[in-house]
Amino acid sequence: QVQLVESGGGSVQAGGSLRLSCAAFGYTSSIYCMGWFRQAPGKKREAVARIYTDDGTTSYTDFVKGRFTISQDNAKNTLYLQMNSLKPEDTAMYYCAADFDTRCRRTPIPEFRYRGQGTQVTVSS
Repeated sequence: QVQLVESGGGSVQAGGSLRLSCAAFGYTSSIYCMGWFRQAPGKKREAVARIYTDDGTTSYTDFVKGRFTISQDNAKNTLYLQMNSLKPEDTAMYYCAADFDTRCRRTPIPEFRYRGQGTQVTVSS
C-alpha cells in the first residue's frame, strides 16, 4: 500500500506561483509512475504532468507546458509541482497519483492506482 499526502495549495493572484508537494509513504520503492491531475467544480479530471521514477522522464499537458515543472526527490519520497504564471483557469483541486506497474506509461494519470486527498489551488484575476 502507498499513501500520498499533498500540501502547498493556497490562494494567489494571476501571475503568481505555488509549489505543491506530495509525500509518499508505505511501499514506495516500487513506484514507477507519479503524476498530478486536477479537477475543478463541474469539470472533468485533467491530467497535468507525470514523471517516471526510473529515469526522471517527464511529460506535460499542453496547457501547462512552460509554466509548470514536475520533479521528484527520491531521498525524501516526495513529488513536487512548481506552478508559475498561474491563471484563473488553473483553479482546481490538485491531486497527486502513483502507480507501480510499468503499464502506467499508457495509463491516464487520474486512473493511477493510488491518489492523495488533494490540495486546493485558487487563482484570482
